Amino acid sequence: MNIHEYQAKEILAGYGVKIADGGLAYSVVEAVQRAREIDGDVWVVKAQIHSGARGKAGGIKVCRTHVEVEKAAEELLGKKLVTHQTGPAGKICSRLYIEAGTNIAKEMYLSFMLDRSSERIIMIGSAQGGMEIEKLAVTNPEAIIKIYIEPAVGLQDFQARKMAFALNIDPAQLNHAVKTIKGCYRALRDLDANILEINPLVLTANNEIMALDAKMIFDENALFRRHKIAELRDNTQVDSREVAAAEAGLSYVGLDGDIGCMINGAGLAMATMDMIKLAGGEPANFLDVGGGASAERTEKAFRLVLADANVKAMLVNIFAGINRCDWIAEGVVQAVRNIDMKLPLVVRLSGTNVEEGRRIIANSGLPIITADTLADAAEKVVRARNEVVVQKA
Repeated sequence: MNIHEYQAKEILAGYGVKIADGGLAYSVVEAVQRAREIDGDVWVVKAQIHSGARGKAGGIKVCRTHVEVEKAAEELLGKKLVTHQTGPAGKICSRLYIEAGTNIAKEMYLSFMLDRSSERIIMIGSAQGGMEIEKLAVTNPEAIIKIYIEPAVGLQDFQARKMAFALNIDPAQLNHAVKTIKGCYRALRDLDANILEINPLVLTANNEIMALDAKMIFDENALFRRHKIAELRDNTQVDSREVAAAEAGLSYVGLDGDIGCMINGAGLAMATMDMIKLAGGEPANFLDVGGGASAERTEKAFRLVLADANVKAMLVNIFAGINRCDWIAEGVVQAVRNIDMKLPLVVRLSGTNVEEGRRIIANSGLPIITADTLADAAEKVVRARNEVVVQKA
């Protein structure tokens, strides 16, 4: 789960990380008022969306008067910002963070994230901050230092000092740097975050170490015990299909293709998407209906998939273990009739009571295309999708 920059900064401030004075605004009037409340003669107006590279998209503006703050707020509120992370769809800015300007002497990069391959937390830093770390890794990999942290032991002082020295921090600021680094680690550990990134971490002209930007991503599987973090979710920044799926208790991820998928089991879902691509198609979603797919749950899944206007054909692929194929077949027939589905539908059933499930599909009188194998199902749904495209053309 993503949160906004201002939310991440509020969390980090609670762990001893210094941040600039700032305030949240939902309107132009509030933006100007926040600027009046902040001392200084330079303010930064930042669009709050779940994406990096906001500056390149025009989402960060430096202002030197209250009139400029007002103008910047008018330009950003309600604007769709398109970055390489949002894709062409972009994200709408509905709130702004007004922050005091900072006199920057040095920019650095610092992040913590889970490294599943080593089963440890990796701390990444670079003395070259303020730029995309992915590009830096390609153009100057020597500028990046990685330190692995054993979760059972935690971040040690010597590791924090090693990172501080790698960031070329003056010895006079070493203690402050260690405190900042350890505070970031504690925030990641205590709140079940997967990623914590500060870019840039800056040294100011007053020799203060400050988080000028902040990004945190949390493990959704741990939100049941992190109620305060769960309350930070901004559903306006999330795919509406994924929000609806979460409310229905379904695992759904929207994709850019046009072949809808309803599958039970994450592994089978991933294999099915691979087979669709091998057959020349593009999946529109990842959808795992789980092991207890009742007729009502199946219909909800159908409605969720078909809510995507890009879907031109749909594939149902069920391997029944906990489920039974006859239950799934009844749910599919009920869903198709209730929704009055017009798009091509391919159904592949396997496992418990498969013969009864196939009989229910065959006797339904509905134009449902059946398949015996996953490869056969993928080829049939891609063929059906292509026919729809030709007809529309």
